This record gives sequence, C-alpha cells and structure tokens, in this order.
Amino acid sequence: MQRVALAAALLGISISGPALADQKPVNNVGCGLGSMAFEGETEVAPQVLAATTNGTLGNQTFGISSHTLGCAKDGKVMVPQKMAMFIGPNMNHLTADMARGQGETLTTLAYVIGIEEQDRSRFYAATQQNFERIVSSPDVTAAEVAVAINTVMLEDATLRRYATS
Repeated sequence: MQRVALAAALLGISISGPALADQKPVNNVGCGLGSMAFEGETEVAPQVLAATTNGTLGNQTFGISSHTLGCAKDGKVMVPQKMAMFIGPNMNHLTADMARGQGETLTTLAYVIGIEEQDRSRFYAATQQNFERIVSSPDVTAAEVAVAINTVMLEDATLRRYATS
C-alpha cells in the first residue's frame, strides 16, 4: 500500500505543473487528521499523503458525525464526481428519462444529488429542456454528462444550491 501511494505521489508530481497553475485549489481529500496536517497544501504529494492518512486512520467518519477534524456540518460531496459514478452504469436509462422529463433513473439521480422533493420537478424539467446540452453527442461520457448537469443546475436560481461551483 505504501509503495502504491508513493508511486502515485511521484507520478502526480511529475505530470503536474504549469497546466494546473491557474486553477483554483480544491479540497480533493475531504476532512480528517490528514487534511488538517496538510491544510493549505496544493501539491499532489501532500494531497496523496493527506488522503492516505485520512483513509488509513479511518477518522473521516468520526469527523463527519462529530463535526470535528475539519469536517463541516454542511459539507457535501463534489456533485459532478458523485453523479458520474451513478451515471456511468445507468447512462442509457438516464438519457431516456431526461428526454421524457421523468422516470425512475432520473428520480434516483435527483436523490443521489440530494435534490429535495419540492425541487425535483424543476430538476426534471431542466434536464429535459437542456437535453441536447447535457447529452452533447452519442459518445458523451458519464463525466461529461455530470459536468453538463451541474452547469445546468448552476444556471437555475432554485437548483444552484445543489450544484458545485
């Protein structure tokens, strides 16, 4: 396990650089002791070490439930990554549901994102109205669909609170 983490860190360091210099730092590792120990670090190696520490010590669950160790009470999973994990194996059913503006898979996606019951019909309508933007080609990937849905939600005053900016 340590060799894999070290190899990942070294590989990450070698491919990171100027292309990433203009990007806003994102918390890729969540909360926990590792995140606290490497707080503010933006390089790949400290992020890998923070994630390894968080995972090895298993302290995120405690931090999330107790709102300690840098875990926020109102923290949320990054929406596009969470969506992509669901969308991948459900792509065909989801795209059919979005085209209709309703369906079990679309309802499940709304649940995965955390869209409250009163806002779901708005979410269904937004995905239907923006279908061509969301499913931009026959070869679109789950990650691209997730990012497009997130963008559509960001543009809607009600759905914006469920998106990641």
